[in-house]
Amino acid sequence: MVPAEQYIKLRGHHLICLHFFSGEGYNFEFVANLRKILEKARSGEEIEICSNADDICRKCPHLKSEVCYFDKNSDHEIRKMDRRAIKLLRLSAHERVQWLEIRDKIPEIIKEWTDTYCKVCGWRRACETKFSDL
Repeated sequence: MVPAEQYIKLRGHHLICLHFFSGEGYNFEFVANLRKILEKARSGEEIEICSNADDICRKCPHLKSEVCYFDKNSDHEIRKMDRRAIKLLRLSAHERVQWLEIRDKIPEIIKEWTDTYCKVCGWRRACETKFSDL
């Protein structure tokens, strides 16, 4: 059995959005953390799906006491988005998966995801160049 600290912990929307990471983020520490997580995931480290703040959130300047304070409604909206992402990917919280399993599902769900979430996302510009990779 692998110790819990050996798993990458990712919440629902990060399971999708991390596929479009293009090197941008809130600050240097946040971006460095994203790169490290993506490298681990791509190298085969197992991912445990979580339903709250994950390994990406830990370096976010807006996270305080496990709650996102980006704006007034962000934590509620993010949790709703996480649940939708997990459902679209046909996964469940606490399940363990491989990056390639998730990557292979992205083309099936990307239209619904972009129509619902990307159109209003502040990171859209950073991701758009990666959409063509699908």
